[in-house]
Amino acid sequence: MMLRKKSVLLLITIALVLTLVVGCSGQPDSTQQTNQNKEVINFGYVEWPGVTVKTHVVNKIAQYLGYKTKLTSAMKPTILKGMEQGDIDVFLGLWLPQMINDYQPYKEKGTVKPVRVNLDEVVWKTAVPEYVWEAGVKSMADLHKYANKFDHKWYGLEPGSSGNAIMKKAIKNNIYGLKDWNVVVSSSQAMMSAVKKHIRDKEWIAWSAWKPHWMNIVYDIKYLKDPKRIWSKDGSDKSVLTITRKGFKDDAPNFYKLLKQFKISSKIQSKWILEYGKKKRDPEKIAEEWIKNNLDLVTKWVAGMKTVDEKDAVKVIEQKFK
Repeated sequence: MMLRKKSVLLLITIALVLTLVVGCSGQPDSTQQTNQNKEVINFGYVEWPGVTVKTHVVNKIAQYLGYKTKLTSAMKPTILKGMEQGDIDVFLGLWLPQMINDYQPYKEKGTVKPVRVNLDEVVWKTAVPEYVWEAGVKSMADLHKYANKFDHKWYGLEPGSSGNAIMKKAIKNNIYGLKDWNVVVSSSQAMMSAVKKHIRDKEWIAWSAWKPHWMNIVYDIKYLKDPKRIWSKDGSDKSVLTITRKGFKDDAPNFYKLLKQFKISSKIQSKWILEYGKKKRDPEKIAEEWIKNNLDLVTKWVAGMKTVDEKDAVKVIEQKFK
């Protein structure tokens, strides 16, 4: 009789142990799922005004939804390499077709993935002040005629900029007769300081210009025609893409919805750039204020999403600013 009782107790004990083992090794419970959602989302960005504020806006929305985030500022080649290595998850500033040479190798290997166009109808090419345009410089083909007035200089961005590369190639191959010109490598801030000084003094300057950007609001500028299409070989409109590292869509499907639904206009981004690039305001503060004042658009971006703790994203965003 005692043996039978001991056998029954042993069987009960084994059954309890097995139940615990199965429970621990089966599907993750809601706590485990929540912990998985809290993995850090790493945004890479180049310190161009528009991309900087845009990244802070999406980063701030992610934080409002409960995600842990990290912002990594670096040069474009470093960001793309970081995405290939899995260190950076998201980049919101891939300008095409200008950056195609940098982007194509990673796209072909499948180590970075396009999500969508987040900004279209943009411009990126050489500009001059309106008074220079009125004096006869209306095309890239006109630059060499007035080389001395420009001091044989074209002002560009930071090292590694695709715009710099386009102009260096044009100079090397004497396209538009630019063989005696030089590219002034600097940064967005330094370049715009040079533009400000030249325009203030009514001097001649040609530089790497784009819109959206506050320069289009503050200064009277003209974009030069490009008959040889060195800035856009196929003549297509330029656009800015959101890209992610390989596997990010599967790792963060909920957050990926935001990236898939996120798109802005040139007007919106120009205002961001004016606040940050011109007025020198904190990009995080700009992002917070803009989100608060534009909930109608923000709620469209987060439609269908859940917060990290499984709440409706739209309701959480709306309630935050009541």
